[in-house]
Amino acid sequence: MMTAKEVALAVTKALDEKKGIDIKLLKIDRVSSLADYFLICTGNSSTHVKTLCDYAEYVLEELGEPMLGREGHRGNSWELLDFGSIVVHVFTDEARKFYDLERLWADAEQVDLASILLPD
Repeated sequence: MMTAKEVALAVTKALDEKKGIDIKLLKIDRVSSLADYFLICTGNSSTHVKTLCDYAEYVLEELGEPMLGREGHRGNSWELLDFGSIVVHVFTDEARKFYDLERLWADAEQVDLASILLPD
């Protein structure tokens, strides 16, 4: 069984491999009981959002982490994947700016991803 952090880093790498944009990992366990981590990412189109989500789901299921739920919103402008300890949010740029989860969860600890993300 993987730790919450291992799951979070695995799905972060998966989104990065599929060219997810502006990936942020927030450690929210001290400010919420919803999950341990929120992963936020932007896709460059509704098709890219769906591709990112499908790949994240595939990678985590291959690692033995079943998805608890998947919600889509308004023609794939935002999808949410719930893996229990981590909730993945993938937005189009417009939807990400609208919902502004980073501001809503400003009290959360932002995880430094420099060591795991591919250089641009």
